[in-house]
Amino acid sequence: MSLTKHSYEINVHWTGNRGPGTSSYKSYGRDHAITAQGLPALLGSADKTFHGDRDRWNPEQLLLTALAQCHMLSYLHVAVKHGVVITKYEDTATATLVLNPDGSGQFESATLHPKIYVADPATESLALSLHAEAAAACFIARSVNFPVHHQPGLLAATQD
Repeated sequence: MSLTKHSYEINVHWTGNRGPGTSSYKSYGRDHAITAQGLPALLGSADKTFHGDRDRWNPEQLLLTALAQCHMLSYLHVAVKHGVVITKYEDTATATLVLNPDGSGQFESATLHPKIYVADPATESLALSLHAEAAAACFIARSVNFPVHHQPGLLAATQD
């Protein structure tokens, strides 16, 4: 197994055929199931704005989720590397999608709002500075063509 190249495989199965298929824009559902070997199915759809099911994950949410997860995992790794003990991590990520007159669109930006808790208040300054290193290491953020901003929350020691 190569340590420098990794492959991923998922399956997307459209479940939104309501009978007439894609005979018109409103005749079909956007529902689908995303699967990968050994994992439970993830139920997806389009955003409600685009005739999707609001009770299912949409691709825009999944992209933002991937950015937030990647930053968290990169951050926790960097914290260990620098000897900073994190006891809790939370993030409320936001993103902006811009639609073009021709119906296409793209993400304009994303902002992560991580709030971390450190075991030792003396490491708060170092812990805060580690977000930049984590951002540079995040595979997903390095792969998108829009800026991913970081606005870390206040650091606080906790026993959790």
